[in-house]
Amino acid sequence: MAGVLIGCVVAALTVAQARVLAVTIADVFAAAPGVNYLAPTPGSGQWPDLLPALLALGGIFAAKAALSWLNSLMAHRAAAAVKSQLRRDIVAARLADPLADRTSTAGLVNLTTVGLDALDGFYSKYLPQLALACTVPLITGVAIATADLTSAIIVAVTLPLIPLFMALVGWTTEGRTRQRWRTQQRLAHHFADLVAGLPTLQVFGRARAQETGLTRSEDANRSETMSTLRVSFLSAFVLELLATLSVAVVAVTVGFRVVEGGLDLTTALFVLILAPEVFLPVRQVGVHYHDAADGMAAADQAFAMIDASPTKPDAPRPGTTSEAVVDLRGLSHTYPGAASPAVTGVDLTITPGEFVALVGPSGGGKTTVVNTLMGFLQPSEGEVRLPERDTIAFVGQEPGMISGTIADNVALGDPSADPGRIADALRRAGAPDLDASRLVGDDGEGLSAGERRRVATARALLRIDAGARFLLLDEPTAGLDATAEATLLRSLRGSGVTVVVVSHRPAVLAEADRVVPIGVHHEGSPA
Repeated sequence: MAGVLIGCVVAALTVAQARVLAVTIADVFAAAPGVNYLAPTPGSGQWPDLLPALLALGGIFAAKAALSWLNSLMAHRAAAAVKSQLRRDIVAARLADPLADRTSTAGLVNLTTVGLDALDGFYSKYLPQLALACTVPLITGVAIATADLTSAIIVAVTLPLIPLFMALVGWTTEGRTRQRWRTQQRLAHHFADLVAGLPTLQVFGRARAQETGLTRSEDANRSETMSTLRVSFLSAFVLELLATLSVAVVAVTVGFRVVEGGLDLTTALFVLILAPEVFLPVRQVGVHYHDAADGMAAADQAFAMIDASPTKPDAPRPGTTSEAVVDLRGLSHTYPGAASPAVTGVDLTITPGEFVALVGPSGGGKTTVVNTLMGFLQPSEGEVRLPERDTIAFVGQEPGMISGTIADNVALGDPSADPGRIADALRRAGAPDLDASRLVGDDGEGLSAGERRRVATARALLRIDAGARFLLLDEPTAGLDATAEATLLRSLRGSGVTVVVVSHRPAVLAEADRVVPIGVHHEGSPA
């Protein structure tokens, strides 16, 4: 609405500018026929007073510049707000359904950074120009019609040609842009996969062989980019040519009518100054469409991801009214496309403060149960009662790490924790020897698998200290020696919270209050 309002004011200023120029120039020529205006005689008195016209033009130019600045400011603020909201919505959608395999990590990073940044062109150029294209031609066209109806008819007949050709070119551009975006996404996925698998490729001597495939992906991305640019430049040329020919038709007819005496000079100049202004905003929409195409392609993918997420990811299915922290009744789940269920007939009730160990063969459904307990998965069948997600502390087999220090990674459990609490959490996790100031690279680079689990466990213990009441761990003691394992188990037992551990380690099973088999067709017994 602000853009449309500004566009109306700009159009009115453009009409005023044309009127001042037309009247002033006509007055100069009408002042004294035959006078050499390039070298006027001093004191001849033939020049009209130009100061009011110059002041009026200066005020109009200043007002248009201020409005242009205001329009750009609002557009950039809108772009920043929309990009921020979209990024939050994308992250929320991913967290609501983290197991969905719709977009890889590389594609997600590419979408939320480079992809959504392209929305700047949509909001700072295309959208404001679209508002101007709706207001400026209408107001300037009416102004021309009040001055010369013949010229207004010519403008009205030729003006629709620009949107027509713009739509034809736009369809081609949209297809090219979507193809280029898909190619760019493939390049991002390919590169991320190579980086993730580089150690394995290096071990088997296949790292150099991947150069050819990466080069092909890069060449495809370059080719699609250049193809899109060619379409963009050609479309701009077509629109410029149409606008130039349309203005030329108006100019030729006006010129002949002035020569024949059918039109006065002031009106002719007024029409000639305004005619390009009618076509310019519409033509610029087509030019700026290419600036917005990449952003719109990324936004379409973002909306598809957001719309595909569950509406209420944290809402569990109706369960029992018991005081249990966890209550699973007849839990079964079949993944899309699978021939058989991943897990079936699981009944599990866990009371506050209980230490429960889940055991079972590989592929028996332990991961499915864990994902259900985390709230990441809605089972196909059964009743589920779960704790609130913000009361859960989780340690997976491959914990996530950020680039920084060990202290930074532990402090993710409670950002307000001081160095003393961080050191205590590491001690309770069986890692008193880990230096909290030690640097950690992306994805835990520089830490062994056992060290990563201990850092993640310290993070979970810190989260428990901050108020979490349900601790879920997947093989937390793998890679630990007996002493560190015993320290960790004492910490878990002494935490006073509900603990569920997926493990096959005898020491863990011996510490648990109950051992619950998953994927095994017999009843488990207390440890």
